[in-house]
Amino acid sequence: MPDFELENKCAGIVCGIDEAGRGPWAGPVVAGAVIIKDRNLHPDLLVGLDDSKKLSAKKREKLYDLLFEEEKNGKLCIGIGEASCQEIDEHNILNATFMAMERARANLRDVPEMALVDGNQKPRQFNCASQTVVKGDAKSYSISAASIVAKVYRDKLMAKLAEKYPYYGFEKNAGYGTAAHIAGLKQYGVTPEHRRSYRPIQEFLAAEA
Repeated sequence: MPDFELENKCAGIVCGIDEAGRGPWAGPVVAGAVIIKDRNLHPDLLVGLDDSKKLSAKKREKLYDLLFEEEKNGKLCIGIGEASCQEIDEHNILNATFMAMERARANLRDVPEMALVDGNQKPRQFNCASQTVVKGDAKSYSISAASIVAKVYRDKLMAKLAEKYPYYGFEKNAGYGTAAHIAGLKQYGVTPEHRRSYRPIQEFLAAEA
């Protein structure tokens, strides 16, 4: 379970940063950034925050709503950043992820002095001191909160894309290469929201040529 141990070791304002959507074949990569200003958070957050991948969609959505309620209460700052599928194709997924992280940091209302970043690679061209934390969303409340924000925001975004592109199951698979997604690609082809630098999409494009 996460705690505040890592935050306690940092001086000044600390934000947690995590991303969602590096693996899918479609849609943007999204990063969340969270500063916990008041640790007297809603009890459901202190008990429920964890690695977003360990939680059910319903649980994540409840925590997501609570996080934004606490932001309204002045206890948190939340920033969200995206990098589009076109940016992923142009810069590669790692660099696009770093771009999304910097945008999330820049969209925070307060300016952090240290960023705790989930993973083992520091963002490049990042306008803040940073420390990487492997499996950070299971160790740090700030990173865990950022993980929930990024994941649920992206899931909602992909559900909206499903309204525009209804044949790929985006509302259920979030752009990952499920059977429904593959069936949609076979029947309806590649959309502007697909990552053309990804090998499975390149194979579909080659088959269409």
